Amino acid sequence: MSHKVLIANRGEIALRALRACRELSIKTVSVYSEVDRDLKHLRFSDETVCIGAAAPIDSYLNIPSILSAAELTEVDAIYPGYGFLAENADFADQCNKSGFKFIGPETQTIRNMGDKITAKNFVAKHNIPIVPGFSDELPKDKNELKNIINQIGYPIILKATAGGGGRGMRVVKSENDLSSAIEITMQEAANAFGNDQIYIEKYIENPKHIEIQVVGDGKGNAIHLGTRDCSMQRRHQKIIEEAPAPDLDINNLNSILDSCVNLCKEINYEGVGTLEFLYENNKFYFIEMNTRIQVEHPVTEMITGFDLVKAQLRIALGLGIELNQDEIIFNGHAIECRINAEDPENFQPCPGKITKMHTAGGFGIRYDSHIYSGYDVPPFYDSLLAKIITQANSRKSSIKRMQSALDEFFVEGIKTNQTLHQNILDDEIFLENKHTINYLENEFLKSR
Repeated sequence: MSHKVLIANRGEIALRALRACRELSIKTVSVYSEVDRDLKHLRFSDETVCIGAAAPIDSYLNIPSILSAAELTEVDAIYPGYGFLAENADFADQCNKSGFKFIGPETQTIRNMGDKITAKNFVAKHNIPIVPGFSDELPKDKNELKNIINQIGYPIILKATAGGGGRGMRVVKSENDLSSAIEITMQEAANAFGNDQIYIEKYIENPKHIEIQVVGDGKGNAIHLGTRDCSMQRRHQKIIEEAPAPDLDINNLNSILDSCVNLCKEINYEGVGTLEFLYENNKFYFIEMNTRIQVEHPVTEMITGFDLVKAQLRIALGLGIELNQDEIIFNGHAIECRINAEDPENFQPCPGKITKMHTAGGFGIRYDSHIYSGYDVPPFYDSLLAKIITQANSRKSSIKRMQSALDEFFVEGIKTNQTLHQNILDDEIFLENKHTINYLENEFLKSR
């Protein structure tokens, strides 16, 4: 039976999905906005449909337009990628009701994990440790609120229930700042997510950011593909990721891995997913689950040889896949650098035309990107241009290989954060794996 998939995304992940479809002999339909006519993957797609103007709300977030394109081209399924509508439960529901298989978990799973309070309560029932906090509606009585926070202990962090991407979060270090912080955070949450509900967590001050990759077939079978360390961050945005996460307590790690797999088995999880944790003093604290492919998925693929995007397609389209934990063999260490169109000093976005470029290559180097010489980077979307991934037998060797890859890579016509990556890879704290999620902003950048 032949299949046809609509790719409801753009840029690097759209090209990644198209390549996976071609390997599985799946026909593709690629949608695009009016300013994205020159995207690379459109040249290789079987069919293309313009779905609206440049602004995401008019195109890549325009559900009726995407569903109309799916109906017009008679596709079987819709692939959401990451960002945009990838974790929108209403979109998934409308896809399925319209007769198009949403390539991802069941709608209720997306909805459960999309609400951070619900997600925390849900995973806690499955023996997964969570950050201490208070997730009910905040009391109006100041004394009652004070008692709650005293039990948790300062510092705390306020988070938007519907938050994501580092927005709707604020650290509070003392009672003096509490009232104004709550007011500001609720307003930010309402503006960004249309929901002003917030909750309180103990602020884990200097943790690592650890992820666990899982895959489920929707029939009660599930496996894990190990860990990733995504601790090199700025404003909660990941910059460098690596797999496996080094220097973790093996006993606690094995327990967490088992709990994550058991969770997926018990809920018949379908597709790929990532459980994210803060890790401090050898303890894991669950923070959220992403029910989609991650930007950093290549580092996991490089050390396992397991194609996560093809797995998504196989599971959703019933093409057959065997999930056997014993067959997952971990090999060496992989690192990913996100190359963004931004000023490496002040991080301002730098859209514009790429006049000249050269990609990184060689043994153990992977390059995932949609850009090319002459491509005009639009100002309307995420600034991610490329992902350079290296794999070697050890972390040290993978870093050395990445240093060579970055020296070889260049883009002219616009600014990129390439030099930032080069500086990080020369930094002693990073080389010794002593950095935490606060290191880049609080120490590294301030020292330069």
